[in-house]
Parts: sequence; C-alpha cells; structure tokens
Amino acid sequence: MEPVEIVEDGLMLRPWRAADADAVHRACQDPDIQRWTTVPRPYLPEHALAFVTTVSATAWADGTGAPLAVCDAGTGELLGSCGLVSVDRALDSAEVGYWTAPWARGRGVAVRATRAVARWAFDALKLRRITWQAEIGNHASRLVALRAGFRVDGELRLAHPSEEGRPEAWIGSLIPADLAAPGEPVPCGPATLQARRAAVFGRPQPVLFATAGDTELRLRALEERDLDAIVTTCRDEDTVRWTTVPHPYHREHAVGYLRDLVRPAWARGTAAMFAVADPDDRYVASIDLRILPTDPVVADVGFMTAPHARGRGYLPAALAALCAWGFTTLGLARVEWRANVGNTASRRAAEKAGFTVEGTLRGGVPHRGERPDVWIGGLLPQDLQ
Repeated sequence: MEPVEIVEDGLMLRPWRAADADAVHRACQDPDIQRWTTVPRPYLPEHALAFVTTVSATAWADGTGAPLAVCDAGTGELLGSCGLVSVDRALDSAEVGYWTAPWARGRGVAVRATRAVARWAFDALKLRRITWQAEIGNHASRLVALRAGFRVDGELRLAHPSEEGRPEAWIGSLIPADLAAPGEPVPCGPATLQARRAAVFGRPQPVLFATAGDTELRLRALEERDLDAIVTTCRDEDTVRWTTVPHPYHREHAVGYLRDLVRPAWARGTAAMFAVADPDDRYVASIDLRILPTDPVVADVGFMTAPHARGRGYLPAALAALCAWGFTTLGLARVEWRANVGNTASRRAAEKAGFTVEGTLRGGVPHRGERPDVWIGGLLPQDLQ
C-alpha cells in the first residue's frame, strides 16, 4: 500500500517520520500506554526511532498495516497514533489500534482519528469490516470504540496476555453502515451511563467508608490476605444455610472466588465486590453490588458477615454506604435485596439500611437443589436521604 495523508475533523493523519521519534518516546513513558499496549518496557529512544522508521515503513510496504501519526491539523503537534495494525485482504478486514499522548487526552482525538481511518479504509481500500480488541479492563479504549461506532460483540482469549492483566479481551466490529459522517454527534458522550462507568471501572477499586456506632469501617477491594477469614466465614453453619457457597468449603474455593469472580467483575464493570474491614483493617464481611444485565440502572446486593463480627451493626452501615456510592457514582436508580424466607438476620440488616421489603417471591431462587420462597426488597435513592 502507498502511505496516505488524511485530513478530517481538525486532525491530520500522516505517515510517521524520523523527526517524530522524540515525541513518541516521551508519549510512551506514560503508564497507561505501557499498561494497555504492547510497546516494549522499558521504552527506550531506540524503540521509538525503529517504530517511526523501519517498523511503520515495512508495514506500509508489505501491505500488512497502515500506521499513522495523528497530528493537530493547524499546528502539526503530535497527538497520538492511529491506524490499521493488521490487514487481511482475503477477508477484506483489518484491525484498528490507537493511543493518545498524555498531553492530548480529553479532546476526542482517538475517536476522531479512528473514524477518519475507518472512512479511508472503507472508501479507499474497500474493506468490509474493521475489528477492535482491547484487554478487558481497558475501559478508555472500549469507550473510544463505542464512540467511533463499533459494536462490542463479546470476548475472546488473548494469544499473548500481559502478566499483570486479564487473559481475555473485548472484541468489537465496525462495518461501513455503522460509520457516522464527519461532524455527526458522537454516541456515549460524557453525560451517558457508559462514559460515567468507564471512568469508574477504568480506575482501581475505591475505598468507601461507613460508621457503625463508634466504629469506622472501610469497604475496600478483596485481597489475598482476606482469604483465610473468608474460608472461616463460609464454613459457618449459618452461612452454609442461607447462602449458596460451596459445601464443604475449601481454601481453593476462596482463591477461585477472588480470581474468577471478584477481579473479573470489576474489570468488566459488571459488579463491585468489597471486603468490609474493621479499624485494624481485618476482614469482617463481604458485600457485593451486582449490576443486572437486563437493566443497567438496577443492581442487587449480596453480603455475608464473619461469625465473630455479627450483631455489631456492621452490615447495615456498610450496605447503606455501598448503595449510596452506587446511586451517586454508578447512576443506579434502584438496588434490590433478596433473602430466603426465614433469614431474619439478612432482613434486619437490609431494613436498617433503608430497604423496604416489598413481598415474597414463591420459589424465587435455586438453593442447594430446591427453590425456596424469598423475600424481596428495594432501595431507591430518596430512601437514603
């Protein structure tokens, strides 16, 4: 392929030049670029020079890629990178890749550049599809893809996962009919739920605070040091009776819970699962806020308390704090609570946190081979005021 220049929507996308090496080196010192892309670590000046000369030129000459520098159309300042990182002419398909320099973020550079590259690829190369993928947890890249018109279709396992990240990636696709014309409104704007949650789940899990009497509690991410306490809690007869934890419960169950449920849920943005810790930062409870896949503004809660910490009012305080965070930060409109009929401890905790018990669902949930009746309750934002 012959290298091209594309001018669109305030940007100039052009082939890389040797003179860009210093700016590329500076940009690729950014922790986010190093965390979410495949650039070498540490990123040295020779890596930048090789990229803007040999690597990019070879991709164009071989027809295997179309890497482009993204610059301000007026000043020529380098703002980022965007282009086709692979091209499959047999399928008339290509994959897009991009990063934005730290000094250019918050200006929609990656979205505008991706749309411009896609338009050129569909018009000039006659491609029929462009794909996008990013490691699960890279919410900033996912938001760019959504704003550019990609349909995020699912997940796939990565061929070369990073050591510190998830082994799976989100996968998306764009066809010509999905691409908006220049200047048309961008979906998933700053005020939307998608943008709001990308900002939350794209960062480390926060620490929330609650007060039970004179005791200040911390709601924080579950960690390996909590596993022994979780095992003890899940072997307690009341926990076994009222929850669906495996029975008998072994330490590998706790390890798998943290590895396969807790951390992936935060990375995907589908749930926030917290450890409740006492003033000495010791585990006293677990509490989960799970967004319903059928209604993104409704979540349900689940919780359990360590035997030694029961009867101290820890759960109602933690539950109210978590729900308040869900309403104000995640934009939830309703939080639901369910418990098997007869689980009066769970019901008292929910009611003290402000939940209204709304009724009984007959055969409401599967539970150890049966379908018992369950109480259901709801909490709305105004109930906490």
